[in-house]
This record gives sequence, C-alpha cells and structure tokens, in this order.
Amino acid sequence: MKAVETQFLKLLEGKRQFIIPIYQRMYSWTLKQCEQLWKDILRVASDDGVTGHFVGSIVYIERGLYQVTAVPQLLVIDGQQRLTTLTLLLTALAQALHEDDRELEISRESIEDEYLFNKHGKAELKYKLLLTRNDKDTLVRLVESNEPLSQASTRILENYKFFQDQIAKAPCDLQAIYGGIAKLLIVDISLDRQYDNAQLIFESLNSTGLELSQADLIRNYVLMGLEPREQESLYNNYWFPMEQSFGQTDYVRQFDRFMRDYLTVRTGSIPNIRAVYEAFKAYARRNDTGTITDVVSDIYTYSKYFVRWALGKETDSELAKLLHEINTLKVDVAYPFLLELYDDYSNERLSRDD
Repeated sequence: MKAVETQFLKLLEGKRQFIIPIYQRMYSWTLKQCEQLWKDILRVASDDGVTGHFVGSIVYIERGLYQVTAVPQLLVIDGQQRLTTLTLLLTALAQALHEDDRELEISRESIEDEYLFNKHGKAELKYKLLLTRNDKDTLVRLVESNEPLSQASTRILENYKFFQDQIAKAPCDLQAIYGGIAKLLIVDISLDRQYDNAQLIFESLNSTGLELSQADLIRNYVLMGLEPREQESLYNNYWFPMEQSFGQTDYVRQFDRFMRDYLTVRTGSIPNIRAVYEAFKAYARRNDTGTITDVVSDIYTYSKYFVRWALGKETDSELAKLLHEINTLKVDVAYPFLLELYDDYSNERLSRDD
C-alpha cells in the first residue's frame, strides 16, 4: 500500500481511468453534502492564507496488467462519492467556461483534457471516471454534451444542476472557483493487488457502519474478491434481480431483516440485526456452503419467498390473504419458519392444502 497526501486535481492528471466496480452502491450524495463542499471551496478560494482543505481519501487498486501505451484502469475501493461529486463540479465548471467570453487562464478545453477525458483514449477508455449501472450513462452524457438522459440518475442530475446554479451566482469569478478546487487535498491510497487485501482495507475504512448498510457490506464481500467478469455475471444474474424484486425503498429497509431470517434458517441461530454482516461472513466461510455462487444463488432463491410474503407480492390470492393476516401479527420469530415452508412448497415437498 502506498499513501500520499496530494491535491485532488493531481489525482486526475495524466492518462488513467477510475472505475467504480459493479459491487459498489450507486452515487448517493445529497444536496446537503454538495452544499457543504461548495461552501468549503468558496471559503478557501477567497482566502489567500489557506493553502489547502482536506476532503478525504481515494483508495484504488489496479484492475490488472496493461500495456505502457494503454490507459491504466483503477478500481475505486473507497472514495467514489467525493470523486463523482467533484467530477460533476468540474463538468459544470467546464460548461460555464464555454459560455464565458472573458479571457481567463483556464478554459473548457483545459478542464476537459486534464480532468474529464483521456485525450487519446478509445471508446470508454476516453473517460477519466466510469460509474456503475445507470449512473455511468448519466455521467457520460453530461460530460459529453451537458444534456441529461431521459432516464437519468436522479442524484447525479440534481447535484450537477446544483453546481450549475451555484457557479452562475457565485460571488467570485470562474478562475477563483478553479483555484478553490485546486486547493482541495486528498490522501491518494494505491493498493498492490499482490500484497494488499482489498476486502480487509475496505472493512477498516467503513468500520463505523455509518456509511454502508449491512446489505452494502454483504454485497461488497460477495463480489469484491472476484475477477471483474465474474463480478458482472454474479451481479447481473442474481444480485441485481434481487435488488429489483425488493424495490429501491424496501431493499434499503428490509434486506437486513431478510438476511437475518435467511441466516437463521441456514445456521439455526438468530443473529443480531446489527451484526448480520459478521454472521454472514462466518456462514460463507464454512466448508459446507459451496462456492460463493452457490451461496448467492441460494440467497436469491429465498429472497423470492421473502418478497412474496413479507412485501405483499404473492400472486396467489388465497395465500396472499393468509400471509397478510400473519404479517399483521408481527410475530418476527415465525418468519424463518415461513421461509422454510415456502421452500418446501416451491419444491413440492409440501402441498397447497398442507
């Protein structure tokens, strides 16, 4: 591991591409967090006595071997929120420079060439930052044309428009705003794939449990140790359909509860709801659980049962009525038993009349 304090903008300089792995959660910074970052930038921009402002760390690991003439691809382990937010700000600043007819030391072209694009990169390698899922398409469209997609990622679009509005009414000129961004400092942490355990480092960076939910931690544990192609296969075939079946709101609210019930079925003991991730790791490391694909496939199967009865998506009207009555009793200890009944019923070990 190598760690060095540096200016954020220097992190983006040169030929390189930061990739948000598919197992990372989607962009989630709110307007409140963007507003605080903007205030910090204006403050340091207007104070010549302040030489820097620390905004956090960016942790990454090389995706694999590459030719000297190719664009190095770096997988972001931690720091995607600030990296994405500052890219949105730079994109908004580049657009404002394009519309400003004053002569300044910086230009739209200089911002784009240094911090948004790899000048001679081909296809997706031309972008300095590649996000995951719908976030990727939204950011690419903004960087390319400043025009959002019809099905744009809401958070990215909201925060981009926030920075556009703030730049338009800023009390200082565009050169000063750039100067404020140039004062932002980060800790640049590069990991060695051969010697550093990315999973352990990720856990230590998120040890407080405040930033990531148990669901986030479990997903990252499952996918982080796999090669990119395996990650995409496992995510697309199992994890993403599972997220979709829950729905965005219920996935956040109910997935930890589901995993507690699933682990109760599989281990015979009830884990604390705040320690579901630790219980899952212990379960996944057992010799009798099979491969990680076997584990995730099994979780996906049981999640279908949970969604049908706990989230009211059972299509059989008589069963749905019965399950609704059970749910109104809120007898949590019975939920793992219901999962087992559903499994028996689905595998025809139990008839509908039983």
